[in-house]
Amino acid sequence: MRVKVRAGDTLWHYSQIFMIPLNLLIDSNPTVNPSSLAIGQQIEIPGYTVQKYTVRKGDSLWKLSEGRNLSVDALLLLNQNVNPNQLNIGMTILIPNRIISLIVNGKRNYNFAAVTEDIQKLKDVYPFIKINTIGKSILGKQIYEIKLGKGTKKVQFNASFHANEWITSSVLMGLLNYFLLSLTNAKPIRGLTMMPLYNMVDLSIVPMVNPDGVDLVINGPTPEVSEQVIKINRGSHNFSGWKANIRGVDLNDQFPVKWEVEKERGEKEPSPRDYAGEAPLTEPESIAMVNLARNNRFDRMLAFHTQGEEFYWGYEGLEPPESKILANEFSRVSGYKAVQYIDSYAGYKDWFIKEFRHPGFTIEMGKGINPLPLSQYEEIFEEVLGIFLAAMYM
Repeated sequence: MRVKVRAGDTLWHYSQIFMIPLNLLIDSNPTVNPSSLAIGQQIEIPGYTVQKYTVRKGDSLWKLSEGRNLSVDALLLLNQNVNPNQLNIGMTILIPNRIISLIVNGKRNYNFAAVTEDIQKLKDVYPFIKINTIGKSILGKQIYEIKLGKGTKKVQFNASFHANEWITSSVLMGLLNYFLLSLTNAKPIRGLTMMPLYNMVDLSIVPMVNPDGVDLVINGPTPEVSEQVIKINRGSHNFSGWKANIRGVDLNDQFPVKWEVEKERGEKEPSPRDYAGEAPLTEPESIAMVNLARNNRFDRMLAFHTQGEEFYWGYEGLEPPESKILANEFSRVSGYKAVQYIDSYAGYKDWFIKEFRHPGFTIEMGKGINPLPLSQYEEIFEEVLGIFLAAMYM
């Protein structure tokens, strides 16, 4: 929500009348000098939208503010051209609408259009988040990164490396929305206050690493790639088993950590799954994730996958002692089984641990056959919420 500065207004005053933390106001207006607001300047107020209201008989700004638990000055600020003593029946005024429920609709087929729509909705309501593009897919879709937080602990979450595991994207976006809602409403999550977390963490979220693959699984092939992907899919028009990117390369077999082992035992040509490519890091999606990590040097990284209700946290003894502490906590808060080593290589988690010697995790959400049904969404959300919080708090 945007408001226009009046004489004498300050961000501190706005924080009081809208009951929003001052630091979120400052972060929502990065180009504004917080100690010197200019009359007429537009200021973003996070956690609100503007609602139009038609004046009825007996209405006054004072009565309207009282009925909505709003400051009268909040209404005066949004209606600077209205005489508060002369509200006419039928006239339209503006009322601040505090957002107290989730915006992200995770219980739907969560394709690239859905994640793009929800990112924009979150940015509109929570302007203190930053949206970056870290690369593009084969078909030119943007690979988004969402950034927030003011701290020094760098935490990275990502989802949908594998196309038919797209529920991970909807869950991750839902977790982010839950966090943002808590920040603007001072509402604890599982007894924990979120503002200290915001001030201690530099959070990076890549909600959909493989947008082309996700769209293929959910929407089916577009005319430009139809012949190619049906051939890779052995003539089948059923893409529910497709994990790869649109070229038939498994993005989580693309990293230079025993890549040759995975190449040898996996598929020998483009395939719906388990084809490691002709060499490591041939695909723009995997290159984007490597560049993101190298440019930021995250303190810890969690890659969301499905399924198994377990997670993997080691790579050939190169994981730091901190990884075991985190793994024990993740298992405690989620009920998921902690597995240190598995006979699988060339994954993003493996590369992250070897490259930086920092904790890296592959979180396998839910149980069943991929794509997991949306009926599991709430259960998975609650299971992974503890991991999401612990990854930032610990």
